[in-house]
Amino acid sequence: MGGRIITNQRQARELGRLRTGWSVPNPDPNKRPRPVKSKTWVISSHAEHYVQKAAELYGGKVERWQPQGNGAPQFRVITEAKQLDAVLPGGDPLSQYNEMWNKGGCSRRCDGETEQLSRRPCLCIAEFGQDWYLLRQNAYKKDKVCAATSRLNVVLLDMPDMGVWRAETHSFYASNELAGTVDMVLSGTGGKGLVPVTLRIEPRTRVAGGQTKHFPVVVVEVRGVTPRQALSGPLPTAVALDPGAAAEGRLAIEAPRPDYIADAEGALTSDDVRDVWRKARAAGHVSKEGDDELSQELLAIAARKDAEAEDDSNGDSGDESGPDEEGIWDGEVVEENAERRTWPAAAAPGSEARR
Repeated sequence: MGGRIITNQRQARELGRLRTGWSVPNPDPNKRPRPVKSKTWVISSHAEHYVQKAAELYGGKVERWQPQGNGAPQFRVITEAKQLDAVLPGGDPLSQYNEMWNKGGCSRRCDGETEQLSRRPCLCIAEFGQDWYLLRQNAYKKDKVCAATSRLNVVLLDMPDMGVWRAETHSFYASNELAGTVDMVLSGTGGKGLVPVTLRIEPRTRVAGGQTKHFPVVVVEVRGVTPRQALSGPLPTAVALDPGAAAEGRLAIEAPRPDYIADAEGALTSDDVRDVWRKARAAGHVSKEGDDELSQELLAIAARKDAEAEDDSNGDSGDESGPDEEGIWDGEVVEENAERRTWPAAAAPGSEARR
């Protein structure tokens, strides 16, 4: 039997990234590359065949790509897809920090109260106040404050290999919405099971300080199921993988069907068998008219139980059959209006009577 190191964290392998833009060289060699916002998803990976499959699914042309810094060369495709169908894996798929990066790596990582690297209170709030995030709209102060960094792991079901793809955004507004959606889903599922979602790049506009800003926001919406279904507990895997089929009734999702025949055979009396039939009728597993095969089998078992009970009551008591010493034969007294042995009204096939 297999075993696990109980102190290890179990996580799916990251296959690549889902991005909402790219960068181009700055005309000034002393300045950082300029970011370019994309209206469609950009998919990158170290594995060329992953990116090739993404191009087949979502359009675009595969190209070699060198990330900023000293990262290893990769492959990427600027797809034609504004939205991607995916599923959220089990556990908590979202990680969020306010971060600042430079050539030496991550210089700040804050949870909103404590800067994790220095263990000091939030540096951006201390220096710029509660509205520090607005400074990122100013190109000259952008590098002075952290970026609200959200990393969401999703599974792209039609891509090769088992693993997750990381969607990353540095939008302050997206960070609020992503956390709200994911936390609401987790409140229903407890982090167990898969949840079908759609990732969209949604254009937004914000007017403040006399200026109008246009920016893209990563949106996660639950796909193919209602909020009631998503919040009622972990979804069956078949629904999470193909919610459209479930909505169209192409997936038979029901509780395991009881073995009514076994239950009837184990019953002590015919009345108990009739109770089994009533149970099957309430579950919709037999017809109300009782003309289905299961009803007929249960009726036959009930009749056999009655016959066995009659045999027991008329069995050999140890006395020889024959007249008594006075020449009188024992006989069965039958009342004139004796009830026939048949299904009770609630269990009689064709009857709509209730117990």
